[in-house]
Amino acid sequence: MLNDEVSEKVKTIANPILSADGLELVDVEYRRESRGWILRLYIDKEGGITVDDCARTSREIGRTLDVEDLIPTAYTLEVSSPGLTRPLKDVKDFLKYRNRLIKVRTLAPVGGQRQFKGRLLGFSEKGIQVETEGRIVEIPLSNVAKANLEVEW
Repeated sequence: MLNDEVSEKVKTIANPILSADGLELVDVEYRRESRGWILRLYIDKEGGITVDDCARTSREIGRTLDVEDLIPTAYTLEVSSPGLTRPLKDVKDFLKYRNRLIKVRTLAPVGGQRQFKGRLLGFSEKGIQVETEGRIVEIPLSNVAKANLEVEW
């Protein structure tokens, strides 16, 4: 089974469990690391998550994954916070974190540039608008390779 297939199946299983607990699934990673296969879930909620949230989620989702037996290899399940520089993955993230400082890397250059750091102004059918260095840059969502919140001091 491919890593993306596992991630998608885990999302399908995890989302209803997390929603019932008032939590949000930010991202799923399934990959081989030096110590073996790791299934890593990043969760969040308004006001941030606690260690107890991670432990409870790990138990609940771990039990369900054991019953479903959809991952053919031995793996370690990790559940954690996405951190202060959480990834922005989809439209709801870009809407939710409007007016926050973000960092964006694009697949193809926009105005001769592939990395941007600035204030997320909004989202439209054209993409995201980022105010950076006194100008507004429109970046199509399909051109976003990676986007993260940045820590504001």
